[in-house]
Amino acid sequence: MQFLYGSAVRWRGSMSIARILAKLVLVAMILLDNAASQKPEDGPYRGKYIGKFNSYHHQASGDVYAVDEYTFLLTGFNYDGNGVDTFFWSGASNRPGPQGFIVPDEYGKTNILERYFNKDFTLRLPDNKKITEVKWLAVYDLNSQNNFADVYIPEDFEPPLPQKAGSLTAIAGGPMVSSDTIDILDSKTIRITDFSYDAKAGDQAEVHFWVGVGPSPSSKGSKVPDEMGYLDPIRAYDRETITLELPGDMTIFDIDWFSVYDVGARRDYGSILISDDLNVPPSLVRVTPHTESLPNCRQLHKDYRVSWEVFGPQITIQLAGNVQQDEYMSFGLSGSEQRSQMLGADVVVAFIDGHRGYAVDYNITSLAPCVQVLGQNKGVCRDDVVGGLDSYQLHTFSRENDINTITFRRTLISSDSGDKEYLLDRPMYVVWAMGRLDSNNEPTYHDIYPKRNVQIHFNTSEPVNDCFSFTSREANLKDVWERQQIFDRSVRSFTATLGPAGGKRGYQGITGHVSNGLAWYINGFLVPELWLRRGLTYSFLVRGGNNPHSPEFYHPLVITDEPRGGFDRLSDARQSEIRVLAGVEFTRRGRPKPIAAGPLCLARHPEGQDRRLDDNFATFKKFNRTLKWSCDSGDPAVLEITPNTSWPDVVYYNSFTHANMGWKIHIVDSYSQSARNHGTIYSFNQSIRIVTLGTQLSDEV
Repeated sequence: MQFLYGSAVRWRGSMSIARILAKLVLVAMILLDNAASQKPEDGPYRGKYIGKFNSYHHQASGDVYAVDEYTFLLTGFNYDGNGVDTFFWSGASNRPGPQGFIVPDEYGKTNILERYFNKDFTLRLPDNKKITEVKWLAVYDLNSQNNFADVYIPEDFEPPLPQKAGSLTAIAGGPMVSSDTIDILDSKTIRITDFSYDAKAGDQAEVHFWVGVGPSPSSKGSKVPDEMGYLDPIRAYDRETITLELPGDMTIFDIDWFSVYDVGARRDYGSILISDDLNVPPSLVRVTPHTESLPNCRQLHKDYRVSWEVFGPQITIQLAGNVQQDEYMSFGLSGSEQRSQMLGADVVVAFIDGHRGYAVDYNITSLAPCVQVLGQNKGVCRDDVVGGLDSYQLHTFSRENDINTITFRRTLISSDSGDKEYLLDRPMYVVWAMGRLDSNNEPTYHDIYPKRNVQIHFNTSEPVNDCFSFTSREANLKDVWERQQIFDRSVRSFTATLGPAGGKRGYQGITGHVSNGLAWYINGFLVPELWLRRGLTYSFLVRGGNNPHSPEFYHPLVITDEPRGGFDRLSDARQSEIRVLAGVEFTRRGRPKPIAAGPLCLARHPEGQDRRLDDNFATFKKFNRTLKWSCDSGDPAVLEITPNTSWPDVVYYNSFTHANMGWKIHIVDSYSQSARNHGTIYSFNQSIRIVTLGTQLSDEV
């Protein structure tokens, strides 16, 4: 503006004021037009800027970016929709004309374009054509051969592509750290190939993926969640390929280095420098800012945070999480004063059911769903079920952009003797988890939880806040493990043991039901479908635990016409609606009593194996080979059944005490007829050798 003002003064002698003003307006318009044609600097990174549409007719306008070598991003696009035969059109000729091809719209359709108003979307060139192979993108009417708007691709244009950024090597005196090439996939995503870290920095080490600015790694940086979204110190890796996402709204352009860094010791164990001018694709991650209403905030996981404020005798807590509608968030005080421990913990379970929010007080006396043991409720039970009080007072709740935010209060010292006190004079060990709710809105076995100790000091002199915006992207769902079926007319005996449910690819993926952590293994297979013929007698050799004092490992086998199981936990009214076909007899008072409870035979993860990584196994067979079996001594309980014409075509084997552990039994009149009706069915004749306590279970899977 100073330059323009000086020019106006110099022109005063030879120009009228009107001409000077006209000149000023013209120069200003030129400058504004030039500014509009440059890459916009404000807002999120969208890719490499190509230019602004040259607008000729029908109000067609907008900005165009290259997302990658095949894809355009149009932002603020407008078109009045009044063309007769109008399409997105591209080609390799010098200017838009009849020689070209239709570019499918944002839905992948080649329909005539309708009205657009200030819309952002992507267009992918058809047949794997590349942006460098065309010279322009246009809004073109084929009927009138009229060009409504166009933008030209520069001759030397280089579209955004993933970039390589060196590799990690160990630093003398530190633990072993190594990798192959590190790829910057997009503006928020880093892939490390063949990454190894031996975790020999010590159990107390605070080693994290760490990023920051400056010439070299330093303590002034930020944690990067690991490949599963956790912010705990990283685990050991052995030539694994992992993908990391920068936290919140941070992009690769905000950092100068990436490091495997010990925050406690302030030591770099291996790092790379990040170039300033990376031409990478924009991230497809959706960033959802979240405004804090309480002064203190701790990010527990990339999808979960806790905020709090202490005022007088009360503490106000807010939980916020990127969860599905049928998922819960839990948080509370550890059952141990020396570490974070679920057993004995005092926690709140928060969720939103339709138009109502809940913050429910729970007591954890066993790592199992709440069941009755000798007349007393044990497990993960609501306080009011075990003789206590629900001490939490719900304050506010909301669900926006898939984020549940629930705020509640509690007195620091509760009147319920079963509740733990929130101490203010020292840090406290806490526990937290996220998982799915069952059909009764009770928490099931958690999917996301920490493996390391978590401490929080609830009374700090200065506010504590390490929280960042939530991010989400389209889930890349892995294939469910193979669904096994035992269809063999020669098999009349089935061995029923217990084992891990196997994450989202296992029990949950196979059945579509939530899991409580354990599932039935029939003849060595995870919840296979069984095919039994009417009129034949079959035996189930049950080894699900016979100690009724154990809330976690007491699972008599039952067969009913209801798919979920847990018959003993149901109300009398609900029990009356279910037909029990085998495994239960009724006392004189009409109370159900299980009859097929055998000694426990259980498969476990080997020591050191993280069950949160179960979904990394490509098949159940590979997963099963890692398990370690132990079996109590004694003969199994034998449950004999003879299906008859009164049995439904589909029944279910399950646990008497816990829901969601078994699956289907098909009852057929003829094996050959069933095979014709259901197509190809695999036949298995599985033999299992059971050995007693202290040894392993061998199978032929």
